Amino acid sequence: MPTFTTRDGVELAYEDTDPDAGGVPLVLLHGWGQTQAMFRHQLSGLSPDRRVVTLDQRGHGRSAKPHHGYRIARLAADVRELLDHLGVERVDALGWSMGVSVWWSFLDQYGSDRIRRFVAVDQPAAVAAVPWMSTREQQESGAIFDVAALVGLADSLAGEGSEKATTAFVRSMFSGEPDPAVWDFVASELGTIPPRAAVPLLFDHCAQDWRDVLPRVDVPTLVVGCDGSHVSPGSQRYIAEQVPGAQLYVFPVTEANSHFPFLENPDRFNAVVAESLDA
Repeated sequence: MPTFTTRDGVELAYEDTDPDAGGVPLVLLHGWGQTQAMFRHQLSGLSPDRRVVTLDQRGHGRSAKPHHGYRIARLAADVRELLDHLGVERVDALGWSMGVSVWWSFLDQYGSDRIRRFVAVDQPAAVAAVPWMSTREQQESGAIFDVAALVGLADSLAGEGSEKATTAFVRSMFSGEPDPAVWDFVASELGTIPPRAAVPLLFDHCAQDWRDVLPRVDVPTLVVGCDGSHVSPGSQRYIAEQVPGAQLYVFPVTEANSHFPFLENPDRFNAVVAESLDA
């Protein structure tokens, strides 16, 4: 697996299906605690028609686990440096869960000159319900925790039972009983990030509020939700309404039933993404 080194000295691992291909590459960013292997079906299913790039974000997977940089803004800088390393001027950007936040941070800091199209998969506009949000704002943003619950989760993830707490947290992202093969794979990828990295990154991720960024996303955008996810489909409708001209696709439970539609129903997920990118 190829690697590159960021300007702050961190070696990050990535996958690139066809470095010599022309056209606009598709760059996919995984969520908190997971790895680029989440997109194994997209590497194979989308790559015949396009160049696909995935990245183990710092602290995750095969990338280095430094003692610094566990902030969404730093992860966005890592992505910018990956594009520089690859020598690509423009990409199609897909983020899932925390990966969406990384792309929102990228757009907020660097603008959209290097992004042609954007796919945002199942990420609330704000994860934490802070006291100054109204009840309606909390619902629209898709807030999952209040501040006390977030602090409690971080405490459990940092404690002696961190492995058990992490597994329970991710298991809650499925409705009902997941397919055993899907769950076993998801669970197997959870152990790559140490708690010293996972906890501050999760806290920073959940503390962000991207609502002011949404109206400034000025590239064609597809928002993807899932009726069976722990992320409210209503929050995905809200995001699609706030991003100018955005399209929305919500997986019904007959197609996927969790926060992981790209694993549960990769053929349908790939078709939805390809249709948006090729529009």
